[in-house]
Amino acid sequence: MALKLRELNRALHVGTRIGVGSVRSRRPDYVSLMPPCNHACPAGENIQGWLALAQSGAYEAAWHLLKTENPFPAIHGRACYHPCESSCNRAEMDDAVAIHEVERFLGDMAAEKNWRVACKPATGKKVLVVGSGPAGLSCAYHLARQGHQVEIREASAHAGGMLAYGIPAYRLPMDILEREMGDVLSMPGVSLHCNAPVTDLARTMKEGAFDAVFLGVGAARALTMPLATEAGYQPVEAIDLLHAVREGKRPELGRTVVVVGGGNVAMDAARTARRLGAEKVFMVYRRDEAHMSALPEEREAAEAEGVTIRYCSVVTYYGHDGVEIEHVELDPQTGAIRPPADGRAPDRERLAADSVILAIGQHSDFSLCSDMSDIVIDKGERLEIDPSFMTGARGVFAGGDCVRGARTMTTATGHGKKAARAIDAYLRAEKPVPDAPAEIVTFDMLHMPALLMAVREEGAELPTSLRTGFEEIIAGLNETQARHEAGRCLSCGNCFECDNCFAACSEQAITRLGPGRGYAVDETLCTGCGDCAGQCPCHAIVMTPEHNDAECAEAAVTLTPQRFVVRA
Repeated sequence: MALKLRELNRALHVGTRIGVGSVRSRRPDYVSLMPPCNHACPAGENIQGWLALAQSGAYEAAWHLLKTENPFPAIHGRACYHPCESSCNRAEMDDAVAIHEVERFLGDMAAEKNWRVACKPATGKKVLVVGSGPAGLSCAYHLARQGHQVEIREASAHAGGMLAYGIPAYRLPMDILEREMGDVLSMPGVSLHCNAPVTDLARTMKEGAFDAVFLGVGAARALTMPLATEAGYQPVEAIDLLHAVREGKRPELGRTVVVVGGGNVAMDAARTARRLGAEKVFMVYRRDEAHMSALPEEREAAEAEGVTIRYCSVVTYYGHDGVEIEHVELDPQTGAIRPPADGRAPDRERLAADSVILAIGQHSDFSLCSDMSDIVIDKGERLEIDPSFMTGARGVFAGGDCVRGARTMTTATGHGKKAARAIDAYLRAEKPVPDAPAEIVTFDMLHMPALLMAVREEGAELPTSLRTGFEEIIAGLNETQARHEAGRCLSCGNCFECDNCFAACSEQAITRLGPGRGYAVDETLCTGCGDCAGQCPCHAIVMTPEHNDAECAEAAVTLTPQRFVVRA
């Protein structure tokens, strides 16, 4: 008991002396921590940074900061699945910040104002980029900014990869795509060759005298499935359908269409079928809604446009009288498909269908490097790469859908950027610098003085009844809306000069340094009370012990007349 009382007295003594007396045990330090939106962005954007600039009206500066990481703001503002918003701390208060809407606003304004990025002087180094999808174009963009010459070889007749052939126009209009792709292709040192497949990578590297190569071949080959069919009845591959429609064709699908699959490509195929005149579109998915890989908003949009989803079902036959669907059960523990628990035969039904569209996934074509034994393809049929995105062959890098990772446009864009920076280091005979670990600021780390609700701005949507063609569904924000939406950002982990620390300091130890310069702390006045940190809404101040000793009674130091300055 006596020992416990002594420990309690010691704790009380230490606690009561924080911020009072002639000694200080800790001091405030301004920090820049990782906002969850930045951390969740596959392209690695400094979202908090460019939102802050946009909120202040510095739109061109915001766009330039955005373009440091991502060459396609207008494209991503429309077609990205914005995982940044799923991680936004603002959602704990009301709604996540509509980051993609502000990104789109900046991308569209850049086109109107003809803003351009600068490139460094030519280095004399030459890099081959195979594939002009988001990974290849992103890699070319970042390499060109460093002054390297880039030659892009594309097997198709047009650039863009799945940006051009896999995303319907109602989500990404072709003129927007061509505009931002054109910005990359018009950069100094960048050249594009379409209808130019690379069939022998080793020979192409030697004949072209390339100093490095980036493989961004994507995953454009459709996966197949065993399906009994009647003669003359063959399913259509979803990627082939989307490709044809992007080229201006209007395939005849009939009045009733069945789409097999449950991903975002399946949703795009189903919604495209509706626009091609199908009166009824059924999506047949082998698992339940909880296991569906398509994003909830994509599923909701498809259902709003008249698509019916049959869960826990598989198509077993396709012929003149439609399709046969077998209903399956899922194991409650693993989610795997299993026979009926009671041993009975599976339930079956026949569904009238004029067309069947398969959307069960894609894979890559690696025949171009089949003779390069140093390049390894893993069991998942993706290229193996090291942390710098280099394959087993020296100087050959890869990224996008042909390597491990989420097969999304934004992931591919991020891969292209990271690979470009690694290639730049390789060409300079330097080691790539890995990303430093960062502390992510969660909502419970914030010190919000008041939880004020602010309505999220959304672009106006075209009514479902009018979605008969491939015109863009969602309109962008105007300047007032975009600036308001940027202002909803909580600036997690980064000082935005709200003056709360300045006002909270009873010792007047904190002074302003001016807009954009942060604050100074006078160490001769600061007592280490921590009021500034407690009043910082975004957790941009941490209280640092004067020494690392856990018991601050021995760690306290006498105040000395010196001054230190910290900036936001």
